Amino acid sequence: MTTIKLKKGFNLKLKGGLDGSAESLQATSVKVVAVVPDDFQGITPRLDKKEGDRVKAGEPIYHDKEHDSIKVVSPVAGVVKEVKRGERRKIESIVIECDGSQETVKHDIKSPVKDTLLASGLWPLIRQRPYDVVPSPEVRPRDIFVTAFDSAPLAMSLMSAAAPLMKYAAQGVKALQSLTDGNVHVCFKKGEETEVEGAQCHIVDGPHPAGNAGVQIANIAPVNKGEVVWTLDIVTLCRVGELFATGQVSFNTSVALVGECVEKPIVINTVMGCSLNDVLEGRLTCDASECRIINGNVLTGAKTPADGWLRAPYRQVTVIPEISKKDEFMGWASVNPNRYSIHRMFTTWLAGKRNKECRMDARVKGGERAIVCLGEYDKMLPMDIYAEFLIKAIIAFDIEKMENLGIYEVAPEDFALAEYADTSKLELQRIVREGLDKMLAEMS
Repeated sequence: MTTIKLKKGFNLKLKGGLDGSAESLQATSVKVVAVVPDDFQGITPRLDKKEGDRVKAGEPIYHDKEHDSIKVVSPVAGVVKEVKRGERRKIESIVIECDGSQETVKHDIKSPVKDTLLASGLWPLIRQRPYDVVPSPEVRPRDIFVTAFDSAPLAMSLMSAAAPLMKYAAQGVKALQSLTDGNVHVCFKKGEETEVEGAQCHIVDGPHPAGNAGVQIANIAPVNKGEVVWTLDIVTLCRVGELFATGQVSFNTSVALVGECVEKPIVINTVMGCSLNDVLEGRLTCDASECRIINGNVLTGAKTPADGWLRAPYRQVTVIPEISKKDEFMGWASVNPNRYSIHRMFTTWLAGKRNKECRMDARVKGGERAIVCLGEYDKMLPMDIYAEFLIKAIIAFDIEKMENLGIYEVAPEDFALAEYADTSKLELQRIVREGLDKMLAEMS
């Protein structure tokens, strides 16, 4: 088992995290769930079910327009209650009313591995590099990378989330190994490492974003032009193993409810796509209208209303103040010694407060400015790329420079910490996502 030591990055410590005494609570019966197509980047949905149709857990509700074999399935048994559409009839969510029957689709595990994965609905939970999209079934990956920890602020332990299914991990590796000519790499946090039969195991030690798949790939076997690798987390790996052991997939999940506005941080066992009302009810210290509710972590998560849904890729819900002090002397320009900064702009760093839990709200505190190459991005990104120059190339959409500067290696989440530290206040994740989408369209 190899050890990779990373120095670049930063651990942002916020109030409201889980501690050793955090409870694990079983959610009450889930009545309604929703599937949100935006969770599966690269898929254009074509509905297989309409309002009023009955579905089993694991039964397809839509497929990809380009690749009919890629299915997105219902996490519960019930009836399709509503198909919500937005502008230009874009499908925003598919709401399913549970009937409590627990009827689940049974898969033929003697079928080819790829066919079984595609039919099970687990395929959309995998991502590919380049482009950070759901992988094409027509392309065989060079390697497959599994991350077994999340280093983002307030994140729960992925090994704890995967614990009930870890007995299927080796079978998951065996199934994935048949889909690649290379290796299945599993990356663990220092202190949580364990051997997984059939996998190349690594220990990744360092600050966030050490838990990002892109960072792990860059430090083990970087992606070159013309190569494709797949990424997934340890929980999805175990679900794959469960599929080939039992013929069924469970869509139960554990979600951490964390953040300063949460009365008591807790882990809730529920179902993918459940209503956030079920997760938040009676657990906030203030009214939901005064909070920023985030599906995921504060760096990469999606802002969500209180009546929204638990989105498929996320394993935490973070709740922070929208504005902690509405009337603040000098606003963002205040020199208050208690103000927090990742840079040495205040006396905070003299008192060592940068390494202690801090309180933050959702304000940007500053306006957009021109990019100044001060090396800020490089300090936050432990990858062998020139981040500032890559961002400039993406904005200019200079394809040759984008390729030379490493566009094929990155995903938006890799720039999340740099976006937080950026004095230019640029939306780096949005810029990278748009750049990847344009490259994908150009190369298709």
